[in-house]
Amino acid sequence: MEYFAGISDALRLTFVQVMIMANLSIGIFIIGMYINLKKWGMGSTGYGAAPSKSILAFPKMLMYQMSEHAHVHNQSVLETFVLDIVFQRRILRRSPLRWFMHFTIFVGWMVLFAMSLAMFLVEMIHMVGEKVGYAHSLPEIMNPEIFREMLSLPNDVFSYILLVGIIIAIYRRLFVAKVREATIAYDSVLLIGLTVITVSGFVADGIRNGTFWGLGMHYELAPPAALFHVIISLLFCIAYIPFSKYIHMIAIPLALLANKGGE
Repeated sequence: MEYFAGISDALRLTFVQVMIMANLSIGIFIIGMYINLKKWGMGSTGYGAAPSKSILAFPKMLMYQMSEHAHVHNQSVLETFVLDIVFQRRILRRSPLRWFMHFTIFVGWMVLFAMSLAMFLVEMIHMVGEKVGYAHSLPEIMNPEIFREMLSLPNDVFSYILLVGIIIAIYRRLFVAKVREATIAYDSVLLIGLTVITVSGFVADGIRNGTFWGLGMHYELAPPAALFHVIISLLFCIAYIPFSKYIHMIAIPLALLANKGGE
């Protein structure tokens, strides 16, 4: 969202288009999650679990999905969340390079998402304030231009962190024989999607700031470039999650919590 506010009055229409796509993507995500929760709650003969009529039974199913030899541990929820979910120590024990790749993608993606959400909320509050006439009384930080400038440096930093993770992932898929042989279409789609989103974000931001090669002065290209970036981000990173391998970002943490961490 940070690409849209303050470029020109014409971006009001673009903002409306993004809002429509955001609501559509969230709706698809909710439907997809409902389907997954219902599937997990019904059980699976492949895991030898008896069907359940409640979608609330899915944590047990997730424990089966992680490993047929899953063991329940006794570490605290906080320890599981910090060490196993955020820090991802289980991956670190297996491969430091793979952990670094996962961690940079995870941190870059999640922080950029949080900043985009914060920028969106500031935009909405300011827009409502303008409509009802109290925008002038809002704190200075709630000014979209000021807030966007404040996020400019961390946005660049975490964008490059995400890019580093993606470059490592591409390298492993292309040049590490064991990884290349194990790569399936699912993996390729996820990697290509992340790459397109990240590169299009750099392009859109470069056009808006006048720093992109040869297109720096063509500010009229900023709205469509930003619109393209945000739409594919919404569709790929929200709507597509329940129907893709990305579901592991939700399923595995829940399974770790249900299993109380460990291996």
